Amino acid sequence: MLWTTAGVAALAFLLAMEVAARRYGTAGPLTHQVRELIFPPKSGPRLYAGLALTMVVLTWRQRFVALGTALAVDVAFVLVRWAVGADPGLTDGNFGNGALWVIVGIAGIAVTRRTGAERLLLLKGVGLGLLLMAGQKAGDAWLLITSKTRETVLDEYVVTADHALGDPSWLAGRLVAATDPVSTHVLNLVYGQLPLAAAIVALYQLRHVAVERRFPSHHLVRTFLVIGLIGPGIYMIFPVVGPVYAFGADGGAWATAHLWPNALPSLDLPQPMPFDEITPRNCMPSLHTAWAVCLFIHSRDGSRPMRLAGTFWLIGTLGATLGFGYHYGADLVAGVVFVLTIDAAMRATAHGWDRSGTRLVTYGATVFTALLLSYRYLPTQMAELPWCFGPLMILAMASVIYGYVRTTRAWARKPTPIPPPEPTPAGPQAELV
Repeated sequence: MLWTTAGVAALAFLLAMEVAARRYGTAGPLTHQVRELIFPPKSGPRLYAGLALTMVVLTWRQRFVALGTALAVDVAFVLVRWAVGADPGLTDGNFGNGALWVIVGIAGIAVTRRTGAERLLLLKGVGLGLLLMAGQKAGDAWLLITSKTRETVLDEYVVTADHALGDPSWLAGRLVAATDPVSTHVLNLVYGQLPLAAAIVALYQLRHVAVERRFPSHHLVRTFLVIGLIGPGIYMIFPVVGPVYAFGADGGAWATAHLWPNALPSLDLPQPMPFDEITPRNCMPSLHTAWAVCLFIHSRDGSRPMRLAGTFWLIGTLGATLGFGYHYGADLVAGVVFVLTIDAAMRATAHGWDRSGTRLVTYGATVFTALLLSYRYLPTQMAELPWCFGPLMILAMASVIYGYVRTTRAWARKPTPIPPPEPTPAGPQAELV
């Protein structure tokens, strides 16, 4: 029932994004996903990451067959495009049709040739793979909606409040500029391939699914998807474009001034500022920070290389979001509180809601709301008293971190009810092919 409800909710959300995107003259996430069955995909690595998530429910033999089939289909598509004079798109990552075809094929086999628990397990794997693919496209639709429906942005409020933290985006921007091009290449890689890194951590967490015939009660993908579902809705409430657009050259004629990262803007009384209908209002909170923190948290239970990779990706993502001028420091503080609250709610759902879980989620939501209200209605006071509000912001974030660590460690010491393994068909396990 839970998986059915989640599937219906995800489909309804994607349909809503499709309708909303078409209102603004562009295709939505479902159309883009279907087009990638034939036309060059936008990101091959992401499609193969989705296939990898789907393959956690398969045996090793089935995985080799699925991967080989996907590669063969991709080679066929590349040869056809080359034969008709079209760009194969290999250098731009425009491959991966084969991965999508194999996922659709597994779904077809599950529906037509499997029954009961085996069918459900295969469909769960297909759902994970498709949601990873469709999630990015749904996010793109959300960003389009924010740019079309929010004519003004609140960057002047956030940059004023950010004075309490010492304007970290300006400091990081100068540091990146001073260490270019090495820092730029590294941070671009980390920032752009965050979904791939998350897929690797998720694969590590789900590596025993094929043997145990069940998914763990909580894993990274659940929190990732909820972040992507709720976060963009907050963009509609608190639209912000970021310093490189509002106060930098990338904002063009819409920018207040071309100051970032060389000089700070002087704002006596912050006001909502009009902005174009192209730039997404996707800063508050920083979802890249939220996803990187989620990846860091879920890598803690892995091997030493996994933990080191999670730490590296977190540090790199924080450096990129600030150093490229995509976010203010206040966005990052809000993003940390946001993700810890979401992940605590997901863990409480898996563990069983108790007083400590309810208290933690309520407290995290309260702190997050207080931060947003402070940025909106107290930015001038925050800038005038940085010695007071700066430590208060860090203390508020640290208190949520402390509550999260303390509560989740207490849960880890208590045995969590483990659902019985899903029954498998009698006899040797049937193969997909």
